[in-house]
Amino acid sequence: MSDTYPEFRLRLPKSEWEAHGRLLMDKGARGSQKFVIAAGSPARTDVVPSFAARKPPSYHTREQLIADGALRESEKWPGYLEAVDDIECSSPSAAAEILAGCSLNGWGVWKTADGRPLAQLDQASPAPSRAWFVRGSNVSGLNLVPRLWLTEGLVTLAASRLRQGIDQTADKGLLRTLVEDDYESSATYNQKQELVEALHTFLTRMKPGDTVCTLSDGRLHVGEVTGPAEQVLSEDGRSNLRRPVEWQDTSYTWEELPDELQQKVSVQHDAVDLTAVQALIDGLGLTDEQLADEAEATVDDPSTELPAITARRELELPEPTQALADRLHVHELSWLREVSELLWDEKQVVFYGPPGTGKTHLALELAKFLGGGPEQVKLVQFHPSYAYEDFFEGFRPKEHPKTKEVAFRLTAGPLRELADRAEEEGNGHIPHFLIIDEINRANLAKVFGELYFLLEYRREALRLTYSGDDFRLPPNLFVIGTMNTADRSIALVDAAMRRRFAFVELSPRTEPTKGLLRRWLKAKEKDPEPAHLLDEINHRIDDADFRIGPSYLMKPGVYRDGGLERTWRTKILPLLEEHHYGEGVDIDKRYGLAVLRSALAARQDEDESAT
Repeated sequence: MSDTYPEFRLRLPKSEWEAHGRLLMDKGARGSQKFVIAAGSPARTDVVPSFAARKPPSYHTREQLIADGALRESEKWPGYLEAVDDIECSSPSAAAEILAGCSLNGWGVWKTADGRPLAQLDQASPAPSRAWFVRGSNVSGLNLVPRLWLTEGLVTLAASRLRQGIDQTADKGLLRTLVEDDYESSATYNQKQELVEALHTFLTRMKPGDTVCTLSDGRLHVGEVTGPAEQVLSEDGRSNLRRPVEWQDTSYTWEELPDELQQKVSVQHDAVDLTAVQALIDGLGLTDEQLADEAEATVDDPSTELPAITARRELELPEPTQALADRLHVHELSWLREVSELLWDEKQVVFYGPPGTGKTHLALELAKFLGGGPEQVKLVQFHPSYAYEDFFEGFRPKEHPKTKEVAFRLTAGPLRELADRAEEEGNGHIPHFLIIDEINRANLAKVFGELYFLLEYRREALRLTYSGDDFRLPPNLFVIGTMNTADRSIALVDAAMRRRFAFVELSPRTEPTKGLLRRWLKAKEKDPEPAHLLDEINHRIDDADFRIGPSYLMKPGVYRDGGLERTWRTKILPLLEEHHYGEGVDIDKRYGLAVLRSALAARQDEDESAT
């Protein structure tokens, strides 16, 4: 930032009125630049109910200013207070909170006349604030959090061998070169890579106004970055890089932390991006009622809600309805509810059965209903050459859009894409579904790799093979596979897969498949003969895995002139020829339409004679 700062403005929540102020070069007791509220600025008369507990320093300062008459009832701003004289505050956030009576990030809400936030004053394109975790409880065997960070208002990063004078705008390439030179023989390749990532985060990506967290003695401490990074020589080399931080007075036990936040801060890195769970951090220590009060007092647009409230919305699967059961021609609603409960409990389900039993159709329709629409559903089909790189992530040739040069670039597969979408901010309560068609046709151990572990342990994270990211399968991602038992019996499926998936049979011998065609024909007001023929042919097939599914006879073409005969000749009989290959069975004499119709007619005559 320059030595001369422009005037900054703050529009008070639920109001069109603006306060004015300016940033000082002087720093407060905890390293943040001081900020002056200009005389005549308006301030709200009330505060949100959680303000005193959430921001006690700002609350008590505000109360004292009111008691001293520095903030008093305004004639210019009816129903508001007004600053009588300039008010010097310890930080931009303290100034904003005193005026608004609620928790605010001053580096984001104080803006120039052209709308640039204070934190991004020197940048043409402002970036939103982020959240970070920095490890301080085990730095060369010492816990720096209580002895240095909390007492002196700091967050630090050890870089004892790094040369002095590192520019805060240094890109990752320059940092990699410097670390390679300065740590040439004192660190392994992986240690150097980790240090480059941590330095880039601490020096370049972290900004004033960002949230910072750390763990110490089983408690999470939360603060706000209030100034730039400094490179400081220390006797023991443990705190060469530091930033000023305004730490909250309240900390939170491990048990209080939401599962997603626990998982993020369990990653073994010195600096971790927590922006994806920033809303959860913002809501720590507050009840739903307090968050609702805060939203009521601060959110101008009634159609939006606080991210902290959105993040708390619980994941749930909608209850299957009778309308869905009727549309899918399922025999009983209870069957759909059981499948939904299996998905909720196991996260992964496989529909298995012979060809034509409607496995893929059912998987897609059920996923669209439970996920709230097709946007939350992705389908992928496995095949023998399918690999981990296709399914999750790998290097693939990509053409550069400008230079047209082709190079291998890390590319996400369908599972990674869907998982990333499921973890986007505000999506945590929305179910997402991956449909894996023909799941048994690929080499599953090769395709899933380390993901097998994550299918069973959803709360854990693993380091990925290619990107090196720490990854977990989000709790709102569900997997539905389909498996053709004519290709492979369920008994031959990899034991690791059987442990991780619940298996639901869709077979002509059991409901809902057994009576599916008959219900469909009735709903379409068509002749029931195809259902009788299907029952008759399946009665003649001994192997249940090769019985014919109803889907072959649930297509419009079947019911045009000659359509049934054509479907029987080109779809159904070839399946049975393959099944009886080498057995010398006359397929047409055993399964042909004329034979089946004759058998049905004879049985009908017997029934009529018996009555």
